[in-house]
Amino acid sequence: MAFPQTAADAQGSRHRLARRLAVLLGLSLVSPALGETSGAAPMPAAPATATVEALDLSLSPECRVPGSKLYTLARLKAVKAALKEKRVIHVLSIGSSSAGLGASASYPVKLENALEQALPDVQIEVEARGLPGEVASGAGERLRSMVAEMEPDLVVWQVGTNDALARVDIEAFGEALNESVQWVKSHGIDIVLIDPVFTESLADDAYYTQMVRTVQDVARREAVPLVHRYAAMRFLSTQRTTEAHMLGRHFRLNDLGLRCMAEHATRAITLSLLQPDASKDAGKTDSGKTDSGKSDAAKTDHATSDIPKTDPAQTGTPNAGPTPKQP
Repeated sequence: MAFPQTAADAQGSRHRLARRLAVLLGLSLVSPALGETSGAAPMPAAPATATVEALDLSLSPECRVPGSKLYTLARLKAVKAALKEKRVIHVLSIGSSSAGLGASASYPVKLENALEQALPDVQIEVEARGLPGEVASGAGERLRSMVAEMEPDLVVWQVGTNDALARVDIEAFGEALNESVQWVKSHGIDIVLIDPVFTESLADDAYYTQMVRTVQDVARREAVPLVHRYAAMRFLSTQRTTEAHMLGRHFRLNDLGLRCMAEHATRAITLSLLQPDASKDAGKTDSGKTDSGKSDAAKTDHATSDIPKTDPAQTGTPNAGPTPKQP
């Protein structure tokens, strides 16, 4: 049986992660980053008497979910380079909750605050450029001009919900998303995807769940971090909180949902920064024995390979990310 962490355990794990980030990035971190949890490693097949997976105690109590329902990790080379150079990290946020309307207007601030808390002594600027109701193909077209204007280090893209509401052809959606992700990566910019929101009314809708899986497939194929918003919101909607029903029955994210999404995205970003550099991995291999076939195989390896195809709420959370394609 998995025993819950004590406050001392959680504090110790946060300090350990802070030290790992400091060594990795050559920074002097003065306060703890987000802590490690059991979600940072693959979960074994559940026996008949399954144990309960521990919640991620680095998150606010209202936002705590098991790590396997929270993120999939991959390398963030551009952000890591900015950290090593000790310069401002520019983040471009796009998607439905980045439109700056109503409660969503607070999301960019929540994301910026969460990132700065996780990465002490680092200046981070988040700029939101979402449009209400925008689908992936339209956002992809705008990305070109936004990237040229902002020159971001990282793009955080909430994607799929508007496409699902508009009943966009799933194959066309997948192609548009994949093309945009490839374009961003080809310009030396990191990207993190956030899959669609969870709503009870569409939990059994085959089209909607396929849309969620399509976002997961693109993240796996292109080796980019993914925030499992659908699985996390589904889990939170079952908890006994005064606002749980707001997370489970409505598309509109309330203040709790926006804060949790900011924390979950920050968690994925922070842990992805701990993924080993490709150059270090390559140094462990005899260059004379490396062939193109092995190189191509390495590029296709990704942490989400164990994501089941039957339910987007059941997600895997491995510790090590893949080797991303070189921009």
